[in-house]
Amino acid sequence: MKRGLALFLAALLTALTLTACGGGGGYSGGSASSAPADSESQTAYDGSGDEWKAEVGEFGFDAPAGAAGGSPAEPEAAPDGGEAQEEDRLASAKMVYTASIQAETQDYDACTAALEDLVDRLGGYLEYASADSYGDGSRSASYTVRVPAKEFRGFLKTVGEISHVTSQDQNAENISERYYDTESRLETQKTKMERLQTLLSKAENMEDIIDLENAISETEYQIEQLTGSLRHYDSLVDFATIDVRLREVLRLTTVEEAPPTFGSRLGNAFTDGLRGFGDFLQDVAVYLAYNWTWMVLLALIVLAAVKASKRAQARRAERFGGPFQEPKAKRDGFFKRKKKDEPKNPDDKQP
Repeated sequence: MKRGLALFLAALLTALTLTACGGGGGYSGGSASSAPADSESQTAYDGSGDEWKAEVGEFGFDAPAGAAGGSPAEPEAAPDGGEAQEEDRLASAKMVYTASIQAETQDYDACTAALEDLVDRLGGYLEYASADSYGDGSRSASYTVRVPAKEFRGFLKTVGEISHVTSQDQNAENISERYYDTESRLETQKTKMERLQTLLSKAENMEDIIDLENAISETEYQIEQLTGSLRHYDSLVDFATIDVRLREVLRLTTVEEAPPTFGSRLGNAFTDGLRGFGDFLQDVAVYLAYNWTWMVLLALIVLAAVKASKRAQARRAERFGGPFQEPKAKRDGFFKRKKKDEPKNPDDKQP
């Protein structure tokens, strides 16, 4: 009997052990009936006003890009290979190219025509253009050129061929961070707009309707602002900006190497001196040609003054009966002293 009781207890202990193991393996942290369904995870509108405010708060202006889906988007896996990753990064980068060029030319008309034709041929346009003319006959032009970003290098190279470039500055700015941040914020605002419109269609309380309409108006304003920023960024990325300043000169500016010997330096100085003197004479001739009216007027004034002086001398001579002469004392000199008490000649007879 004791043996049968022992066997019974052993069987009971084994059954309890198996039951405990089975229950522990099937536990998932809660019953299936207590887990919320996906369709019930979003707050339903019941007209009280607090639920839609809590829901809209998830889609604020500064919400992250993954907030619309309820969970942040997982980062994509990096492509295999360093070269492929580098190419993908450069392809998605938003680059803004700008440049500034100072150039000279001896044939102003041909150079400006070639520059405008180059812009049209590359598919660009002139955003700004102006021309100036100076008193010495020279001219200059200023351009703000927009060409496709892929033609940026080609444009700079061709400008150096049709004109003499004296200075050139280039700049490349990466605006990818600002661009994609603005893009994600725009998508968030669009999702927020859809939710607000859905809640407005279900609203029954007048206070909630007014609040929803105000939220919709503010969201529309944010969408317009972000859309305009993206359009501006697209314009900067798609078309490079180049400022060109073209000047007409008689001789092109050249960069000469330092002469090795004293004789070479002396010869260059003599040549430069003659050239500078010739330029000075040309400038004087141009100045006189430009201001000839004033020069003629000044000559007439001087001639009238000389004639007036001669007429005054003639009147003075007629008044005194002869040509005007200075007094003898003044002609002899101011410091010449007169002789006084000189002895008289004894031969002279006294009256």
